Amino acid sequence: MNKLSDNARPHRILIADDEPLYRNTTAELLRDEGFDCVCVEDASDAVEVLRGHSFDLILTDLNMPGNLKLELLKEGRTKYSHIPMIVVTGVPSIPSAIESVRLGIADYLLKPVKFDELLTAIERAIERPVAASTEATTAAKPSQSQNRFPEIIGQSDPMLRLMDIVDRVAASNTNVLLTGESGTGKEVIAKVIHDNGPRSNNAFQVIDCTAIPESLFESVLFGHVKGSFTGAASDQQGLLRYCDHGTAFLDELGELPATSQAKLLRAVQEQTFTPLGDSKAVKVDTRFICATNRDLQAEVDAGRFRQDLFYRLAVIHIELAPLRERGDDVLLLANHFLQRLRPKDSPVIGFSEETLDCFRRYHWPGNIRELRNVIERTLTLARGAEIEVGDLPSQLRNYDRRSHAELDISEISRDEALDSADRTYLTALLKKHGGVIASAARQAGLSRQGLNKLLKRHDINASDFR
Repeated sequence: MNKLSDNARPHRILIADDEPLYRNTTAELLRDEGFDCVCVEDASDAVEVLRGHSFDLILTDLNMPGNLKLELLKEGRTKYSHIPMIVVTGVPSIPSAIESVRLGIADYLLKPVKFDELLTAIERAIERPVAASTEATTAAKPSQSQNRFPEIIGQSDPMLRLMDIVDRVAASNTNVLLTGESGTGKEVIAKVIHDNGPRSNNAFQVIDCTAIPESLFESVLFGHVKGSFTGAASDQQGLLRYCDHGTAFLDELGELPATSQAKLLRAVQEQTFTPLGDSKAVKVDTRFICATNRDLQAEVDAGRFRQDLFYRLAVIHIELAPLRERGDDVLLLANHFLQRLRPKDSPVIGFSEETLDCFRRYHWPGNIRELRNVIERTLTLARGAEIEVGDLPSQLRNYDRRSHAELDISEISRDEALDSADRTYLTALLKKHGGVIASAARQAGLSRQGLNKLLKRHDINASDFR
């Protein structure tokens, strides 16, 4: 699963930690899972290695030489913003957690961390930051941008309806809930709403609900006062303070634990919160835009999400269409990514007609994120002026529309029907779990290795569902 298809290199992880036992043990376990790991013992070595090598993920400790002021995190976000970062620390602190989330780290984990939990975090993070920053954040060509929002690329009916809704919603201060499959561009839409509204000159703060440990949620979001708990040596502002008169974008809202939901409700409902250890409430003026790929109404019905919080956050509910329902938008987006990602010395200038037909037929379970991933990989493999079908990943070349529709059993054998059923089940399983192997394997009652074997047999790449 961790190796890219079509003989591309395995994902490479930079591990920066000054504890030799943890560093070496983690590297060996990750190598057993198919990752390529490079280890360093301090932040200055990590910065040096980053200058000369390419990585897919940075896994870093906090309290190590050269990183006492989060130098590695700041360097990584400034010069290597395309590489996701996961913090794993044995000495957590509220200031470091707040600053880590502000810098856009993918996860903040506390030692000792179970290896399965670490793998889940890695699988979830390894492509998300790239998708968030490149799904549709640059201006389209003039022919694609006959609307107020050049960041939104598409001319299909679902996208025209979306742009009309965004146009009306942006001018208000109403809370918005964005839903849709993983990879459909929810953060892009949230940023467009903010940038075209009355709060555009103030902060747009991304708060990834999966990146904040439950035990630190209250302090990270609301802050604390000096002496409120052991180690609280000074007052600390929470993330919501940075959102005053701006927008708080709560990503992965469906993953918020029940205890955290209760604490968030008052801030949303009354626009006030009380820092940990304080007796005085803080007044804020914050717009909340939230995103999830879960069915929150179903979560409410199942008792896993507070109904009162749901109604406060979903005043306006916008459902983003999956790429397979957007017609020829896939061609506009493919050309957008080709122009954006094409190296200067690349001979590639376009796509063959057969490739474009393949793009139209494919069901794109990973949506825009998967399309971007495909274009980036094919630009590496292609050698001619056009990207040919043979340059595409196998899941596109071998895609059979019948396996995703009702089968005509008069035309297929029993083995073909069973194979199609397996593919349909695995696709739905990965879609539900966002491509995370660990949680998908648990539901299926399989080991990670067993699920990976099935995916390999059916030529399914789990990373396309993240």
